[in-house]
Amino acid sequence: MMTLSFLVPPDHLLCKIDVVIDFDFIHDCVAHLYCADNGRPALDPVMLFKMLFIGHLFGIRSERQLMREIKVNASYCWFLYLRLTERVPYASTTSQNRGTVSTTAISVRSFSTRLSNRGSGQA
Repeated sequence: MMTLSFLVPPDHLLCKIDVVIDFDFIHDCVAHLYCADNGRPALDPVMLFKMLFIGHLFGIRSERQLMREIKVNASYCWFLYLRLTERVPYASTTSQNRGTVSTTAISVRSFSTRLSNRGSGQA
């Protein structure tokens, strides 16, 4: 059976990042922004952040282009924990999240701190 793990080489940059950074801290950073019992289920905030991270890391500035790239790039799907048959979110979803306070707070404070701590062996 073909899996995404089979298609992505272990030395790919995103594989290396996935080993080093635990993105679960994002859930704690944005927990106050989500309601568990009201409205439709939200997209995973870790996945949304990782999408923007991929765009930044690989110089993809357009959300529409980012979604097209995610659809065809197995390493991006693997990094986002998307199944081969799972639909990629609409570009408007990432556009809305790009400018939110939560994304800004995560990307500037928490993410920088995590990387700094990781470099010093504290994370």
